[in-house]
Amino acid sequence: MAQYFSVHPTAPQPRLIARAAEIVRGGGVIVYPTDSCYALGCRIGDKDAMVRLRRIRGVDERHHLTLMCRDLTEVGAYANVDNVRFRMLKMLTPGAYTFILQASREVPRRLMHPKRRTIGIRVPDHAVAQALLVEIDEPLLSSTLILPGDDEPLNDAHEIRARLERRIDLVVDAGACGIEPTTVVDLTGAAPVILRKGRGAVDRVAP
Repeated sequence: MAQYFSVHPTAPQPRLIARAAEIVRGGGVIVYPTDSCYALGCRIGDKDAMVRLRRIRGVDERHHLTLMCRDLTEVGAYANVDNVRFRMLKMLTPGAYTFILQASREVPRRLMHPKRRTIGIRVPDHAVAQALLVEIDEPLLSSTLILPGDDEPLNDAHEIRARLERRIDLVVDAGACGIEPTTVVDLTGAAPVILRKGRGAVDRVAP
């Protein structure tokens, strides 16, 4: 049965964040809040946890998972970012945007799109998510918590636990996040392409 931590949305309790990080490092799949929706997360180096996460979401390897990073320095370790792309990332992060970028050589193939060799990257603007990332000291492999057959992300932590209590290891409850996913921006070409309009303002994405 999944553990359940109720944390303060802007001043999360360090003890609970430390315990959540231990669960991730131990191979757990967790649900945690972001500045768009609740997300599933696991350790990037844990293949079994990644497989569990994909099964919960009902997606295969062609669906981009996201590396949730604490800042742009961390982004640069996993994606190829030139000066033009860096300026856009700096303008839009932290925030409710997911960026599709070419993966760096350090990224394992299982984390990339199998044909495009790309990855999703995101820097969240949420105190709980940021506290987790700092405590874990590496990105979280993540995906928006939309279950197969649902049209919208789950937004109530008690419902999340009820529906997933035997499939995940922890729910980090920080209250309602919202049901609008991130805006997804493809930065692999000469100009940015909006793949999905979401919570992040599209008029901030320069062509």
